[in-house]
Amino acid sequence: MPTLAADQEAPLPESAVTAREGWLRLLTGGLQGLLLYVLYFSATSDWWSPANQILFAPLLLVSLFAPILLIVSLGHLRRRPASIWLAIAAVIIASLGVYDIWRGDTAASTLSSRGNVSFPSTLLVFFLAIGFFIAHSLLLSGVQDKRHIARYATHFENAWKLIIQLGFSYAFVGVLWGALFLGALLFSLIKLDFLRDLLEKSWFAIPVTTLGFSCALHITDVRPAIVQGIRSLLLVLLSWILPVATLIVLGFLVSLPVAGLQPLWETKSATAILLGAAAMLVVLINAAFQNGEVSSAISRIVRISARLAALALLPVVALAIYALYLRVHEHGWTTDRIIAASFLLVATCYALGYAISVFHPVWMRSVARTNMATAYLILVELLALFSPLFDPARISVNSQLARLRGGRIAAAEFDYEYLRFQGARYGREALEQLLQAQGTDAETIRRKAQAALMKKNRWDKQEGASVSSDQLSRNITVWPKNERLPFAYTSQQWAASDQAWQLPTCLRSPQSKCDAFMLDITGDGKNDILLLPAEKHVSGAIFVEGADHSWWLFGTLPLALTGCDSFREKLIAGDYRLEPVRTRQLRVGNQSIEVHKQYRSSNVTCPSE
Repeated sequence: MPTLAADQEAPLPESAVTAREGWLRLLTGGLQGLLLYVLYFSATSDWWSPANQILFAPLLLVSLFAPILLIVSLGHLRRRPASIWLAIAAVIIASLGVYDIWRGDTAASTLSSRGNVSFPSTLLVFFLAIGFFIAHSLLLSGVQDKRHIARYATHFENAWKLIIQLGFSYAFVGVLWGALFLGALLFSLIKLDFLRDLLEKSWFAIPVTTLGFSCALHITDVRPAIVQGIRSLLLVLLSWILPVATLIVLGFLVSLPVAGLQPLWETKSATAILLGAAAMLVVLINAAFQNGEVSSAISRIVRISARLAALALLPVVALAIYALYLRVHEHGWTTDRIIAASFLLVATCYALGYAISVFHPVWMRSVARTNMATAYLILVELLALFSPLFDPARISVNSQLARLRGGRIAAAEFDYEYLRFQGARYGREALEQLLQAQGTDAETIRRKAQAALMKKNRWDKQEGASVSSDQLSRNITVWPKNERLPFAYTSQQWAASDQAWQLPTCLRSPQSKCDAFMLDITGDGKNDILLLPAEKHVSGAIFVEGADHSWWLFGTLPLALTGCDSFREKLIAGDYRLEPVRTRQLRVGNQSIEVHKQYRSSNVTCPSE
């Protein structure tokens, strides 16, 4: 990561953060809110062209991160280094965003599609935040010290200051929205809903959030003494948890020879738990170490605990590596295991460096060098994982295909859905290749690959299964008793529908039951079907008949009504009436479109007995 220390201008002192920077930060927050609203509006309308879908995610990511980087740079970086840094950051963010969309599959869980746009993956957003936090701290420290690699104490001060700034800024935004919602409730008490309606408007909510966040960042920046005091108190408190955590981890390690490793492997989550323990020790050791210049003021019990924790870290990480090795050896690489392996590489760096520091004549002196080296390692890892260089989806798909082709797993037991929903573009391409499979078990491979490609989501395990017309008639009890379900309804292939994930399970599973009520809900003179599932955690649905005599999902009921026995009993008893609803129609050319008012689910309650 370049430090831009070659700039001949002197670094700005902390006191250079003035009212001018405050107004620039507010302006940046306001412009960010405006840009995010424009993107939100385009995402929720037909304004965005599907042909430009790949551009939406990069624009969204740059709009999220670049303004925040500008805000935390104002007053601390001169114009030239700040401009270069923001340009580099924007290029990195946009490039990773483009690749994230290109590699993704709109039906897979890595993307969330709405309208004509695809949103970036949650993992990318999360790790971009971590990566740019580390990179900005390293850059700012280098500029302040006029060195490519700054002193550890400078990194420590900048990193912890930024952590506390961001934490309090998020808290400030949360409290701000709490106050606004409370105000809306107060006005609602006197039948004034203007504030509640205003808070529901995206053109108001988004800029208020970004303005509040930028304001909080500025306030915490001009009060360095308060930030430093909070940091010192937090680290002292955390350092006194270190003896307790060290005792727990040492007790666990001592108990292993007695209990054995088998109970650990049987949890099937040993790697994650051990990584969590390692992360806890790393954080607490650093809470005691701080900037490396306070060892004389640290309590003896905390200093001893830090040495013991540094030694305990090595076997904990070694156990986590072995646990991951066992899973990979048995089941191959997956996306989660590759990410876990990257975490383990970082943990190994910490464990080795901290173990060496135990034997240093100056208390834990090597911790500083280890933290610096690991920070750069994390940045390299993040760039590799979210770029084509070391994409977990590509590597895991190749690993799983090698297991299938090598005969290490039977074709009937192979997880084709993993390729479909976690392999991104590479998984889908692999399934399409499997459609051309030849040789032993070729028919099974082709059939299962085709079934996986036809699935619309990974949550509904029954999707793609077929329920016969006779079975569907047995699954559904029709009310009134003299009515029958139309043949076109029972013979329709609901499991293959694009709306399958919204449908009651009795349309897709032979084991589920429903009650069907024949009602003219739409007022067109023909019976519609109100379907209530027997399961209380599944929403009811309304189906209407189209002009081609096919049936389609018209809408769903609030979940509170599905689990309401009195609602179902009143419908069975005929204790209901159909009331006419006045709707306005939008006429475009020679086509009329009904405009329906959506219900507020919070206003729908279970009727009394």
